[in-house]
Amino acid sequence: MNTLRKYALNEIPHYKVHGRTVPGTCPLPLFFNGSAVELNVSGSELWADLEVSWQNLEIWVTIEVNGELMSRLMLAPGNHSLCLFRGMSGEPVKNVRITRETQAMLEDEDCCLIVHGFQTDGDFHPVPKGKYTLEFVGDSITSGEGTYGAKGDMDWIPMYMSYSRDYAKMTAEALGADAYIISKGGWGVLSGWDNNPDTNIPSRYEQLCGLCCGNKNESLGAFAPYDFTLRKTDAVIVNLGTNDASAFQQPAWHDPATGRTFKQRLNPDGTFVEEDLNRFEDAVVSFLKMLRKHNPQAHIIWCYGMIGYDLSFAINDAMIRYIRESSDHNVIYLQLPGLTEETVGSNNHPGEPSQRRTAQVLTEYLQDYFSKTSPAR
Repeated sequence: MNTLRKYALNEIPHYKVHGRTVPGTCPLPLFFNGSAVELNVSGSELWADLEVSWQNLEIWVTIEVNGELMSRLMLAPGNHSLCLFRGMSGEPVKNVRITRETQAMLEDEDCCLIVHGFQTDGDFHPVPKGKYTLEFVGDSITSGEGTYGAKGDMDWIPMYMSYSRDYAKMTAEALGADAYIISKGGWGVLSGWDNNPDTNIPSRYEQLCGLCCGNKNESLGAFAPYDFTLRKTDAVIVNLGTNDASAFQQPAWHDPATGRTFKQRLNPDGTFVEEDLNRFEDAVVSFLKMLRKHNPQAHIIWCYGMIGYDLSFAINDAMIRYIRESSDHNVIYLQLPGLTEETVGSNNHPGEPSQRRTAQVLTEYLQDYFSKTSPAR
């Protein structure tokens, strides 16, 4: 039996981190879906040393070896040594990735996944950077809700959420790109699906991970300002507006502690109240300005339509206004294929077929864009 050597993460000469984090952090928290540690390692065996905590919303991970999904599993709370592979031929270098499947959970302040290190009988080898760097900003669609589970299953549970069947992963892999994700189910540009004005992505975008909560996550730096200079983003893909459209159909949000209320309103004939639609468009313009501030060279794509097209014109109008006011033409609106009976997944969300259709649209568009612009690395 080969002897395994234990390495703290900061003792490993070569590894690659996917997702928003602080470079060189040891141990390393994985905050978002799609956050991962990737290794190129020889040897016959590899284990990951993990620290897991949660109260009611569990964490799921995937293990990939040489680009193939080997396992998808829920992690129980505690400290674990998780086997990523064993019994393989020792000499070949294997590409291994352990990835957080589930989104940041604001609803569970104990929800946390930390990578302490790895154990192996092999050696570590360099992991190349992706050809491009992409950031995906979204809601439950980008969190992969509905990509697992049967049609008709309506529970809101982590088991049905994933990165492994998400359009962001599919798009990044097709382009040979590195992906960063910031997404949260139920959140919007101006408000959440239930008219809550506090559940909007722009208000948390500038934090490392403002989509979680609790003392543990705070101690890990989740709420600190994110350093956007750590990466050069080639494209930012925003997929927001679905929950803002839902807000127009929902009752007013009310905070019993402060008496504050908020409501996106419809006219008696079912059209949007102009004042409220303008308020949404203002939020889109404001977020575009924020995205450009932190991603000065990136091509910004605002895509929409996987679950309805109610705000298509409003988003397009807001982008035209932003371009007119800023003279920034490095932005585009891209309409996505809508959900059908054949492509729906669990909880009435896009299933894997829908995610794949979206990935195809984005991949074809970005391949064409990059072929014409050839971003410098």
